[in-house]
Amino acid sequence: AFSYLQLQRLEDNPAARATAPAVSPLASPVFLPLEAFTVNLPARSDNDDERVLYAGFTLRLPDEATRERLNQYLPEVRSRLILLLTSQNQRQLETEQGKHQLANSIKTALTPPFVINQPPQQIDDVLFTSFILR
Repeated sequence: AFSYLQLQRLEDNPAARATAPAVSPLASPVFLPLEAFTVNLPARSDNDDERVLYAGFTLRLPDEATRERLNQYLPEVRSRLILLLTSQNQRQLETEQGKHQLANSIKTALTPPFVINQPPQQIDDVLFTSFILR
């Protein structure tokens, strides 16, 4: 009811309409879904068995140009991520904190430029879409 009254007040008073703040449309989010990764995690001690990590995630990016650049260098993106994933500690990945650390490590791994004189990539967020540790 309050919103209706406010709207009526704006319609009845053109001066109030002119001073009402303009609401700018929010920019659409830019996402880059990546094909899921399946990697072996090495045993860290004699008591540990080798385990398999199946992880899928989507990158949230600041703009379309970054998505295009990451798509252009997708083989290098996947290579960096495979090297990172295969070096993970399986016990840490079992915890929520370990998953947050992995997301930060993914951002760090993808930030450096792919070629000289290219700006670094900005990765706003890493969103896990699947995560299985066996």
